[in-house]
Amino acid sequence: MLSIATWNIHKGFSQFNRRMVVHELRERLRELGADIVFLQEVQGQHERHAARHQDWPPEPQHEFLAADFWSNHAYGRNMVYDHGHHGNAILTHYPILSSHNQDVTRLRFEKRGLLHCTVAVPGMALPLHCVCAHLSLFGRSRRHQYDALASFLETNVPREAPLIIAGDFNDWRGRACELLAPRLDLTEVFACAGETARPSRSYPAALPLFRLDRIYVRGLRTEDCTVHRGPPWSSISDHAALSARFSFAAAA
Repeated sequence: MLSIATWNIHKGFSQFNRRMVVHELRERLRELGADIVFLQEVQGQHERHAARHQDWPPEPQHEFLAADFWSNHAYGRNMVYDHGHHGNAILTHYPILSSHNQDVTRLRFEKRGLLHCTVAVPGMALPLHCVCAHLSLFGRSRRHQYDALASFLETNVPREAPLIIAGDFNDWRGRACELLAPRLDLTEVFACAGETARPSRSYPAALPLFRLDRIYVRGLRTEDCTVHRGPPWSSISDHAALSARFSFAAAA
């Protein structure tokens, strides 16, 4: 069995940036106990926050969140500014065999990337390919990013290899399920589990209205999936966290 979670952590601040919550965030993530975690809006460095907040972690957020729990992690820097940078991260109990951050930026003011890792999961016949995605706020840019993601995976991931793509798709119109999933033979885990055959609502976390966050899989069987919404999750980020468990064919 394999468990995963995905969460847009809003750079370690609560909704509307009212509170710095990175310590609470770490505790909630550990409560989920996921084998692999896909994180978006991870603050790699921010000199102004470090100077303003006495308990701001001295290390990058992905290292702080992973410490003493997930022994392996990768970070993809997307947005760089004078006082720091942020991007996507993958944390896992299992060895990361390779990692690559693919730039899919379409607009200069909106830097986006796809963090791709291959992970050696015990008992799995082939390495698991994991992609942490945070896509554009604008529909036209997202369509280009779907194509860039699909082209990258068609070139770099064997068709028979197990695959998870998770993250903040900003896709309130549901176009990824039409344009991306069929091309890569993907299944959206919440769309299959629910009666509406649509991804689950995940934003805003207090009372979700929009279906922004996704978990797409190939070569895995979904056993269960959960949206972590409302208190206490909604006091940490503006997005709900998603989690799922999968079974897979064991290595011969």
